[in-house]
Amino acid sequence: MIYLDYQATTPLAPEARDTMLRWLDGPGGTGFGNPHSPHKLGRQAKAAVEFAREQVAALFPAGGKVIFTSGATEAINLAIRGSGKGGTVSVSAIEHAAVLDTARDAGECHVLNVAKDGQCNTKQDLPADTRLVCLMQVNNEIGTIQPTLEWHRKAKENNALYFCDAVQAYGKIEVTGADMIAISAHKFHGPKGVGALWIRDGLDLHEVQTGGGQEHGLRSGTLSPALIAGMGTAAALANEALDQDAEHIEQLWKRAREIFEDWELNGSAEARWHGNLNIRPRGPNGGGLDVNRLMSECRDVMFSAGSACASGSGRTSHVLEAIGLPKKLAKTSIRLGFGRYTTIEEIEEAGKVINEAAKAQGSL
Repeated sequence: MIYLDYQATTPLAPEARDTMLRWLDGPGGTGFGNPHSPHKLGRQAKAAVEFAREQVAALFPAGGKVIFTSGATEAINLAIRGSGKGGTVSVSAIEHAAVLDTARDAGECHVLNVAKDGQCNTKQDLPADTRLVCLMQVNNEIGTIQPTLEWHRKAKENNALYFCDAVQAYGKIEVTGADMIAISAHKFHGPKGVGALWIRDGLDLHEVQTGGGQEHGLRSGTLSPALIAGMGTAAALANEALDQDAEHIEQLWKRAREIFEDWELNGSAEARWHGNLNIRPRGPNGGGLDVNRLMSECRDVMFSAGSACASGSGRTSHVLEAIGLPKKLAKTSIRLGFGRYTTIEEIEEAGKVINEAAKAQGSL
């Protein structure tokens, strides 16, 4: 099996798994305590949580606080719903569904358009009553890196807050300034089921999920020391390996571009995270490629027809439509994602299998 779907989830780092096991000890062990209990086991569990909080915070801008959540979707909801009511929430057309759907449900939603390369143009006007601007740092489908610093400034000029979905950026590139930033552990080799919202100093949110008042009174519920400790270890590893991972991924990108030279790239080649290769066969109709058939015939290569969250929905990718790709071309597109544990040999073998299957369809 060759795994090339790193945007959907990343393999758990062995070091993160080892850390987690300590905090899963059952009877006779010392790692199963409730981090909100005042006794010895509780204090030990709390210490593990706070140590992980420091590890996660190290990859955020200086200052601010880290609120642990069940994942990025909960963090996004806390940011959008917890930052106020009324007014307009301005979001880019290529945001993840967790942002788009939450913004629409929270009130008036204004959609910002993007260029053909997938970047959100900062010359667009914001509605006068905009209270929050939402723009992700790296797009999950086409890998485009957004001008987040410029949009942060533009939000400030309009007396609005700026929220950044950094799920695909954290642990890979420097996370830039914002008022609130959401991340998810399983996108940087941590466990599933845990994420965080970073909140800048001086910003007060109101709680969305009521209960026991844990996590600075913003997110109620018993924390999982095992998941959080695993997330902390994954964050520390990403911090240590930042340059090494980037160099490795650049080598994979260059080889993949050579192997898939007969495919057209979706989105920018330059303003892009190079661990994301979203492509379609060249030609006016994408060679008529049947992606479902391609995936079936390449069953030992794990890749995506688009965002994993929308797979099987039958809907055309809203991201590919937003960059002006006709539906017939969007439906011939595939996404290959690779990272720390991917080898050149795997890229070459996957390329051989995918290209042969596409040629058999007459698409190349």
